[in-house]
Amino acid sequence: MPVPPWLEPLLTTSFFSVCRTHGDAARSERNMFCLDCPNGDAFCFYCRSSKHQDHQVIQIRRSSYHDVVRVSEIQKVLDISGVQTYVINSARVLFLNERPQPKTGKGVAHICEICGRSLLDPFRFCSLGCKAHHAHITINIILVAIKRNGDASFALEAKNEEELVRMRRLEGISSTRGTLLREEEELREGSRQDIYPPTPSPPPSSARRRKGIPHRAPFGS
Repeated sequence: MPVPPWLEPLLTTSFFSVCRTHGDAARSERNMFCLDCPNGDAFCFYCRSSKHQDHQVIQIRRSSYHDVVRVSEIQKVLDISGVQTYVINSARVLFLNERPQPKTGKGVAHICEICGRSLLDPFRFCSLGCKAHHAHITINIILVAIKRNGDASFALEAKNEEELVRMRRLEGISSTRGTLLREEEELREGSRQDIYPPTPSPPPSSARRRKGIPHRAPFGS
C-alpha cells in the first residue's frame, strides 16, 4: 500500500486530552482519529457520534504511557507488515511511535532497523513511526533515481522498495571501493619506489694498471 496522507498526522497528534466541548461527560478524553477528515485532529466519543458518524475512525489506546492501536483496526487501512505486535488486555496491538530505550541488552537477536530498539520477534520495526520513516527514506531514493533517469512518471513496475534501497547501498559501496582502490594503488606505487630504489649507475672504470713492479734500467759503465 502507498503511504496514506493521514499517517503523518496520526503519528504526530496528541491524544488523551479532555475535549473542550464535552469536558463534563464521562468519556470526554480525545482518543479517536478520523482517516477521512483533512484536519487530522483527535476527538472524543461524543464528537464521533455528531461529526464523524459515517467516517473511517480508529481508536487510540494507552499502554505504559504510550499510544497503541489495535491490529484489527489498523490493518484494514494500512500495511503493517514488519512491525512488532504485542498482546495487551487480550488484544493484539502495535505502537504508533518509537519508545526510548536506554541501552540494548547483550544477546538481542532482533532490533528495529530505524531506532535500534530490541524486538521480541523477527520483525523489522518497533512501531508504525519507524516504518513510516523507512518509507520516507525509500521515497527519497526513488525520487533521486527518477531525477537521474529523467523519468517523471513515478512508476514502480519492476522494482520494489527493497531493490531500490539495495541498489543505492551498492552504488555507495562501489563508489567507496573505487576510491579505496585508487588510494591503494597510489600507496603501492609509493611503496614500490621506497622498497626498490633505482639502481645506481656503475662508477667510471679506472685506468688500466701495469702488472708487476717497475725496474729502472741500469746505468752504463
